Amino acid sequence: MYEGTPRTLFFRFAVPQVVGLLFNSVYTIVDGVFIGNRLGREAMAAAAVAVPLIEVLISVAIAAGSGAGVLIAVRLGAGDRAGARRLFNTAAWMLGGAGLLVALLGNLFLHPLARLLGATPEVLEMACAYLWFIVTFAPFQLFSFLLGGMARNDGRPRLAMTAMVLGAGSNILLDYVFMYPLDMGIRGAALATALGPIFSVLILLPHFLRRRGALYFAPFRPRLSDGRSILVCGVPSFMMEFSIGIVTFLYNLAIARCGYGELGLAAYLVIGYLMLILLTLFLGMAEGLQPVFSRFMATGERDRGLAMRRFSAKVFLGVGLVSCLLIFFSSRQFFLLFAPEDPVLVAFAAEKSIPYFCGFFLTGFNILMISWWQATRQTGRALCFSLLRSVALPPVLLLVLPLLLGREALWPCQSAADALTACLVIFSLVFRREPWYNQPIPGKPGQEMRI
Repeated sequence: MYEGTPRTLFFRFAVPQVVGLLFNSVYTIVDGVFIGNRLGREAMAAAAVAVPLIEVLISVAIAAGSGAGVLIAVRLGAGDRAGARRLFNTAAWMLGGAGLLVALLGNLFLHPLARLLGATPEVLEMACAYLWFIVTFAPFQLFSFLLGGMARNDGRPRLAMTAMVLGAGSNILLDYVFMYPLDMGIRGAALATALGPIFSVLILLPHFLRRRGALYFAPFRPRLSDGRSILVCGVPSFMMEFSIGIVTFLYNLAIARCGYGELGLAAYLVIGYLMLILLTLFLGMAEGLQPVFSRFMATGERDRGLAMRRFSAKVFLGVGLVSCLLIFFSSRQFFLLFAPEDPVLVAFAAEKSIPYFCGFFLTGFNILMISWWQATRQTGRALCFSLLRSVALPPVLLLVLPLLLGREALWPCQSAADALTACLVIFSLVFRREPWYNQPIPGKPGQEMRI
């Protein structure tokens, strides 16, 4: 499964995850298309309120999945299938508890949550109607991502892709049924989004219930150290995905503070859909490559690992440049999907998308290197750069640049954050030696590797 050239491994692992995640992104984007065409600008602003929460849920699931995935790859590379299975079950129980907690607290504090996420009085009730389905079905959202990641680490990347594609397809169909024939309004859009992950889970579950690989559900003795290791190793992935929610939340606040109002929020929602597609490309490739990088770490294959990283960096930069060029010259056609009867909104979004995406071709390079450091157990370095591009630089730039240069300066802030991060990543690669794993895992199967 792990034999072949960098190109072969890239297409075997990264491409299926990209396809699956792109279809999974349709959950949110299709909602926007249907809501914009059926319900108008106010409903789009209400749906925008839920985007940060959805991204937080996805972030938590990806953190547990990738954190456990890195450790599981090391265990499987050492021949410790029982240890890998224990880590899988630990991650499943952790996410199960997190999902139930979100559902409980979300229902108890629905209105305060909507206000916290930026709902204005005009769209509060619609936002709450949308959020209720998201929080209530949160356990399925979490499990769909966890099981997909575990299937990849168990050598079934195509199964993970199939589950996400079919889940997204059900979302498209249900969006139409709930919003047009059944006329359920924004609740219909939210229900379709909530049901999609259930179909994905149902497709993935048989692999683990019928013990078709090394990972499956089984009784185990929980260890606090396993949960802690999963969380520590998964924090960089959490921050990469969570950054989407953080940036969305910060931009919502900045747009309101700078006086752009409902037009600005609705425009940023559709810009956010475009951002989601671009980030999904990069995150999908990075997540798909994680088992490969981690396996090379486990077996001590330094040269193959570095060759894989070089090839991947070229692909990430190439995809980023092509994507930015397409956005600059044809974003208006994309925005017309959401608001064909609102030329003011379309023109405003197309104008602001150019400064917003001007530096996004470097985003993929940053995500690749963060994923690389995480997969090779350089968690501190991965976390440092993940925090830099998501938590440290964007809030500072969003606060300072509009004050110094006027409110228009808020739009390129995320691109500026990624450009600064990329400069520091390159500096780190050139001037700081990497503690590369240059020997196989020592000792008996299951023994932790020292790096």
